[in-house]
Amino acid sequence: MPELPEVETTLRGIEPYLRNVRIERVIVRQPQLRWPIDDDIQLLVGQTVRGLTRRAKYILVETDVGTAIWHLGMSGSLRLVTPTDEPAKHDHVDWVLSNGKVLRYHDPRRFGALLWVLPGEDSTHLSHLGPEPLTDAFDGDYLFARSRGKSQAIKTFIMDGKVVVGVGNIYANESLFLAGIRPTLAAGKVSKARYNELSVIIKDVLGAAIKQGGTTLRDFVGGDGKPGYFAQQLRVYGRGGEECKVCKSLLKEIRQGQRATVFCPQCQR
Repeated sequence: MPELPEVETTLRGIEPYLRNVRIERVIVRQPQLRWPIDDDIQLLVGQTVRGLTRRAKYILVETDVGTAIWHLGMSGSLRLVTPTDEPAKHDHVDWVLSNGKVLRYHDPRRFGALLWVLPGEDSTHLSHLGPEPLTDAFDGDYLFARSRGKSQAIKTFIMDGKVVVGVGNIYANESLFLAGIRPTLAAGKVSKARYNELSVIIKDVLGAAIKQGGTTLRDFVGGDGKPGYFAQQLRVYGRGGEECKVCKSLLKEIRQGQRATVFCPQCQR
């Protein structure tokens, strides 16, 4: 699944080609995504893109008449192509742009979404979300305060979008390893000092992944069609049963919340 760094990479890839550009046509080949595409999406036709932002794993495309919200789901990608590039089987949506480019949405599993919000309205998909991890609103003090009295495992705690957005499974595994925190430890038992360190590490891990263009797992590529390279730096994720790169102990793999968790029994306490 594309996580925050992959979505941020996609945003940065497509933004120069969309900002201040007019959308001339919206072609919907398959409206049945995770949620059906509203017919109001055609209001985009003739509109100029005023801005592009990211909130959690959502990409927001702002115009004068409303905001289109993309979510890439499990296998979705946004790529820039030319009008002569024939759509493939799973190319579900095209935005034909005034600069001669086409923004094309590809999604084999159709778990992604294209939502529409009118000016002044709040999206129910965004209103409940916690702070962005790369902002000053997210730090050790915040995590410590939110975790008090919680028996929930620290890994599922930092992956909870109501606590903080965008710390997906890959980056939760990696951050906890670097912080030396066992993923099964109760969130309420982690000290403020350890949360201070963990919050900095989460920022560093996500920042490094963004610089590397994300982590390529199965279908992900960025907006330019190129894969991300952070997978080459993974220390624990996807390496269950292999040697720890620090202490040479065998990494252990368990399931938490139906997600794979890999950790080092020696390095993480």
